[in-house]
Amino acid sequence: MPRQFPKLNISEVDEQVRLLAEKVFAKVLREEDSKDALSLFTVPEDCPIGQKEAKERELQKELAEQKSVETAKRKKSFKMIRSQSLSLQMPTQQDWKGPPAASPVMSPTTPVVTGATSQPTPAPYAMPEFQRVTISGDYCAGITLEDYEQAAKSLAKALMIREKYARLAYHRFPRITSQYLGHPRADTAPPEEGLPDFHPPPLPQEDPYCLDDAPPNLDYLVHMQGGILFVYDNKKMLERQEPHSLPYPDLETYTVDMSHVLALITDGPTKTYCHRRLNFLESKFSLHEMLNEMSEFKELKSNPHRDFYNVRKVDTHIHAAACMNQKHLLRFIKHTYQTEPDRTVAEKRGQKITLRQVFDSLHMDPYDLTVDSLDVHAGRQTFHRFDKFNSKYNPVGASELRDLYLKTENYLGGEYFARMVKEVARELEESKYQYSEPRLSIYGRSPEEWPNLARWFIQHKVYSPNMRWIIQVPRIYDIFRSKKLLPNFGKMLENIFLPLFEATINPQDHRELHLFLKYVTGFDSVDDESKHSDHMFSDKSPSPDVWTSEQNPPYSYYLYYMYANIMVLNNLRRERGLSTFLFRPHCGEAGSITHLVSAFLTADNISHGLLLKKEALMEEYAIAAQVWKLSTCDLCEIARNSVLQSGLSHQEKQKFLGQNYYKEGPEGNDIRKTNVAQIRMAFRYETLCNELSFLSDAMKSEEITALTK
Repeated sequence: MPRQFPKLNISEVDEQVRLLAEKVFAKVLREEDSKDALSLFTVPEDCPIGQKEAKERELQKELAEQKSVETAKRKKSFKMIRSQSLSLQMPTQQDWKGPPAASPVMSPTTPVVTGATSQPTPAPYAMPEFQRVTISGDYCAGITLEDYEQAAKSLAKALMIREKYARLAYHRFPRITSQYLGHPRADTAPPEEGLPDFHPPPLPQEDPYCLDDAPPNLDYLVHMQGGILFVYDNKKMLERQEPHSLPYPDLETYTVDMSHVLALITDGPTKTYCHRRLNFLESKFSLHEMLNEMSEFKELKSNPHRDFYNVRKVDTHIHAAACMNQKHLLRFIKHTYQTEPDRTVAEKRGQKITLRQVFDSLHMDPYDLTVDSLDVHAGRQTFHRFDKFNSKYNPVGASELRDLYLKTENYLGGEYFARMVKEVARELEESKYQYSEPRLSIYGRSPEEWPNLARWFIQHKVYSPNMRWIIQVPRIYDIFRSKKLLPNFGKMLENIFLPLFEATINPQDHRELHLFLKYVTGFDSVDDESKHSDHMFSDKSPSPDVWTSEQNPPYSYYLYYMYANIMVLNNLRRERGLSTFLFRPHCGEAGSITHLVSAFLTADNISHGLLLKKEALMEEYAIAAQVWKLSTCDLCEIARNSVLQSGLSHQEKQKFLGQNYYKEGPEGNDIRKTNVAQIRMAFRYETLCNELSFLSDAMKSEEITALTK
């Protein structure tokens, strides 16, 4: 029998949550056209409640609470819990000895610091010596105990929901957060458990294009039902509708979980609590920098050999068609025209067309092209304008040149595109410390897209040790449906995912795709988020196999069905010992708040950046340092985080970040490799533990109150 998706007892769900979520959906749909979908949730900078009357109501509520005997008991209970939490705030890690790198700021004791009311936190292992800023008190948020407990309970529930979806799909979820949420295996499970499986790079003596290691055929059958691919052990099991033992998603449970998060967004006490905590954390980091900047700098100076320029960094958001800068593209176009103008590069209505004829038909001479006339740089005018952004992928505004130079499927078999990508890869390899994760497109028009893309990769030998690949799926079903290329949305999903299931079940018959998938680490969902959709996604929405209209499904519909199929696929591949995939969609640049809610449930991360930059990765870091006044430690911390969230394999991350990179706090940082100060790592870790303790303490307080009644 299949391992069922954790299903909620719907009768236990507060009906008010559903109603509130529906109101949020309706509000968002009304406001999408005016591009003001976030207004419902916008919190003014000066006051999270905003109105004078609201502030007076809060004051009256707090005064009433002070007179309440019941509240006094709860406060006393909470103070007891909080005092215990402060003394045992960090999980025990008694065997940590830290990296052997010389550091003058290491001490086995934790000092009592400084500029605000503070108290010592005994550390179970040697922690960096630095000035800590803490605030003591009941709940440190300036709201009533009742509101604090409500907010903490809601936030903890949201984190538990996200943890559930992350674990089911083999996405990452912070171990320390699981511990504070009370996950039963968080304390005993191996630290590396739950990490996604990425295929390690081939050894120098190995052939990256070897097709001889395909596992045997399992002879499983795959059948799509309601937009999700189900796996069956044999034909008899398919007839009996008994799927193979894998977790399969449940739409009703998903929509209930989404309703809870939507209701949380509109909850006043939660918004107030979060707003004040975020303001406090911003101020706390400013104080940390003021007090410890020189100590961090001294730590970095004592670290031999390593600086920002020779720590690993990954460009986690880049489209393959934009991985080369505009000067590189211009130079390549001119070079091909000069060296092979009479080469046949296209065919139209049975007539072969040379490169010279292509440019003649466009009435242009490549000699006259400049970076400005090429016009592939996304400047200020493209911000929040995805239509203009997409046009930047057409050199000189000509789709003919895009098809010729920036596509994998054309008359030349994507040769020009492959040559440019390989040139970019060589530059990365020469730099040694820079990596990238380019996006390649699968549209879902035909199941042949996957084998064609794998053939392009192998035929042109595009593999590079400094590149991993992500597959982006444009949300353009409406275009394909209007052109009668697809009968329904379910067919698009089938074209995207069925070839992957077939290559996983029977790699022997799909050797090229099996090989290519070793170097694919995730999926992306892309398109203009600001596109309006008047459909409210719920468990009553039409299933993909009956979605036959020319209207595009909403963003949340796309994300759910992509996540659902990735989840099943990951569990099947994990069972076979094959690599798994992360879901990393574009999200949050435009569109409604429901986009963020959907991604919160389904995405591993949202490595998002809209603007196509001129500059290479190193220059982008330099510009960021100037604009935001970032220190060397800041830049190295960003670089380290880019490696952590990337699709580089476990072995590569151990080599680049340290053997214990998957552990949290200073224990997971090897300054010899990352050049990130242990002081900074300790500050991040202790701050996170402190914030999580507020949530767990509130839940404990509620439990104690219930027991004493």
